[in-house]
Amino acid sequence: MQKKTIVFDLDDTLVKEIEYLKSAFRTIASQVDAENTGLFDQMFSWYQSKEDVFGNLGLRYNHIVKEDLKAIYRNHVPQFDPLSESRDLLIALKDQGHNLGLVTDGFSVTQRNKIKALDIEHLFDKIVVSEEFGSEKPSEQNFVIFHEFGTKDYFYISDNLSKDFIAPNKLGWKTVCLLDDGRNIHSQDFNREAAYLPKFTIGHLNELHTILAREY
Repeated sequence: MQKKTIVFDLDDTLVKEIEYLKSAFRTIASQVDAENTGLFDQMFSWYQSKEDVFGNLGLRYNHIVKEDLKAIYRNHVPQFDPLSESRDLLIALKDQGHNLGLVTDGFSVTQRNKIKALDIEHLFDKIVVSEEFGSEKPSEQNFVIFHEFGTKDYFYISDNLSKDFIAPNKLGWKTVCLLDDGRNIHSQDFNREAAYLPKFTIGHLNELHTILAREY
């Protein structure tokens, strides 16, 4: 197979953002009230009901400062399974000789902690985190930087149709949307102009192997 540059999104692509949220809630619950073993469940119930989770905690616990909770959420190191399916995919693609990249929006500490928890940082040839890079999707600059690899084909695999595929589509990349399995933070609305839409859709990351094997 000809060497390709394959770039991934992070949240709801390589790891479900809801798993990060659950990890953060567990950390917060243990720090706020370690004796209350049901606090995490209460927090997650508030979240599912679209209530103000941190506001509710502040009403229940007088010592709580909302900004402190946000800091814990943003800075904690999540508990993920590093032996994940996404990691297996990245290892397989790396073994095939492809260039691997990551383009993700968010705070540097948050996104780097996710990457660390998944044990995948060493598998990427280049990582672009918006806060570090100085711009976020849909800026073309977040993708043009990968053209230094000089491959014929470039792929971007992501999930958010509101912004993720605009730039790589314009640059002539092959864009792939991982369909929502019911756990995504952002809903997927395919009723959009062509500029927003991916060239391919997959229901599982392993289906990417079939797309990469095609000749274009």
